Amino acid sequence: MWHRRVLLVTILLLAIHRPTAYAAQVQELVLDNGLKVLLLEDHKSPAVTFQVWYRVGGRNEKDGKSGLAHFLEHMMFKGTPTTGPEEYSRIIAKNGVELELEADRMANALLGETYFEAEKKVIQEERRLRTDDNPAAALSEVASAVAFMIHPYRRPVVGWMEDIQNLTRQDLVDFYKLYYEPNNAFIVVSGDFSSDDILAKIRAAFGKIPRGAEPPKVVTQEPEQRGERRVIFKKEAELPFTLLFYHTPNLKSPDSFALDLLSVVLAGGRSSRLYHELVYQKRLVRNVDADYSGVVIDPMGFSITAQLLPGVEPTNLEREIDRLVEKVKTELISDRELQKAKNQIEAAFVFAQDSIFGQAMKVGSYEAAGGWKQMEGYLDGIRKVTRDDIRRVAREYLKTDTRTVGTLIPTKAQ
Repeated sequence: MWHRRVLLVTILLLAIHRPTAYAAQVQELVLDNGLKVLLLEDHKSPAVTFQVWYRVGGRNEKDGKSGLAHFLEHMMFKGTPTTGPEEYSRIIAKNGVELELEADRMANALLGETYFEAEKKVIQEERRLRTDDNPAAALSEVASAVAFMIHPYRRPVVGWMEDIQNLTRQDLVDFYKLYYEPNNAFIVVSGDFSSDDILAKIRAAFGKIPRGAEPPKVVTQEPEQRGERRVIFKKEAELPFTLLFYHTPNLKSPDSFALDLLSVVLAGGRSSRLYHELVYQKRLVRNVDADYSGVVIDPMGFSITAQLLPGVEPTNLEREIDRLVEKVKTELISDRELQKAKNQIEAAFVFAQDSIFGQAMKVGSYEAAGGWKQMEGYLDGIRKVTRDDIRRVAREYLKTDTRTVGTLIPTKAQ
């Protein structure tokens, strides 16, 4: 009865708060210097989110120079000729959004030698904490390097430790000059503001920055995988960890909607197939997750990850996962399962719009991946997915020959 009430409340909320198309809310324009501006005027709360996105990241780096984009994320807060590094937080805390700070940072970041070596140590420590000392993250990093042979996705965003150590300040300066230009950026503003007023301020602050040279495009395409790849990673850890990664298309493919739903059917909550079977019924894992990475520039993948319980052999868990995945390939899921997955995705999409920060991040993510207007048809695409579509994409993409299996084998502390 409790579950029925929750489902009823969710359905009522979705009916009351039916999301309108973003195309009706977002105002788009491009300044003369190529800077795109996306405005989401929303007066439901007295707050504003102001974001500057640069169309650059780890995929734009070269071998031996991994981590540059992440390094610049740190160094962009280290001051300009008119603003000291310690002043950013104080000015924003006192005044709120400061457009001039971001415009100044776009054109005049110092990337000073004074802070370079110190910040390098901070980034190296960040890498140790988030990756080197995190067994699951370390396994994922190695598995990505195996799953992608030539595409830049094989490199970690934070950078390889050796690359970070060897980066120079001139590397940062060159990367900054190449990619951090108005014609390679866009602004997203969401919240309680007047579009006319803020647009005038954006023009005044950013319009005077000259257009830069067009940065080089990434044209590398990952070749088709023709056989399963395996990674055995031994590291000091408490429990084994298993990762299965399958190559899949991104949001440009009509199959992206069904893949989104497939991830929810398999591991979207405690009543999902993998969670119910592996956590509750057979007690093989502590947790299990499935994730589809669709909102990305280049095709990425569909992953299943699980933290094993003590005494469970990774090979046994892998057989169980394969059995459950095979069942989705051969048998149609129930109408109830499909509708439940659709409700979960739609609810998450709707409730994300209640936050002005969530609105801006959603618009920014889609714009970076290929265009914010692709969001307009997202919910309609989800609603049109059938049970046959779920079975078809499972057969098409969750194939042994196109996957990489990673296994963390715990070792004892030295």
